[in-house]
Amino acid sequence: MEPQANEGKKLAIEIDGVSYLRIPVKTHVVMREDDLFEVLDKYTKDVRQPGDIIFVSEKVVAITQGRAFPISEIKPGWFARFLVKFVYKSPYGIGLGSPYTMQLAVEDVGVPRLLLGCAAALVTKPFGIRGVFYKVCGPRAYAIDGPCDCTIPPYNRYAKMAPKNPDKVARKLKEKLGNEVIVLDANDLNVDILGKSSKDLDVKFLKALFKDNPLGQNSQQTPVAIVRKA
Repeated sequence: MEPQANEGKKLAIEIDGVSYLRIPVKTHVVMREDDLFEVLDKYTKDVRQPGDIIFVSEKVVAITQGRAFPISEIKPGWFARFLVKFVYKSPYGIGLGSPYTMQLAVEDVGVPRLLLGCAAALVTKPFGIRGVFYKVCGPRAYAIDGPCDCTIPPYNRYAKMAPKNPDKVARKLKEKLGNEVIVLDANDLNVDILGKSSKDLDVKFLKALFKDNPLGQNSQQTPVAIVRKA
């Protein structure tokens, strides 16, 4: 069966004169009790080849680590409710613009780092500079996300932390699968590489492969992609 791109997306991308395929891999709705290796092996074993790179959404990694929570179970404190008033609301995702996600940031990133991020944002805001808060707070804060109507149920009513030890996760998956593995956070605005199975994999190249966000995690159910030279 010929690989197909998600609707509205392209299967191939050219980087430095070389064409690469980004093959979306459809899975079931991954839940907390799923084993990440078993999920990846099940859905890629008939597709993956030696030399392929397996990309997996950080959201799936976080879910299988038990770091995604129904918002009904999250109880935002006064500090989270206070801080959320100062967060820029992006059209590409909730981020920390919800008291539920901000509460996860308080628990996972910590109050001192969040306060430092707020101070930096206040200093740079008059100059029209955005995103300083997330740069100071780091990738763990940036990868936190919350409920969204565009996300497949039940995760349209969930908030999640960033995956824990994504480099370690990627290395262990490589040992079992035999392919390089990348943990990424991609949307229509930005791409972040959170974990990679080998240090010599070039982050700039990996981000360029997914700059148009070919994955899909709502009706497409493709939180995994296989990349190979065309």
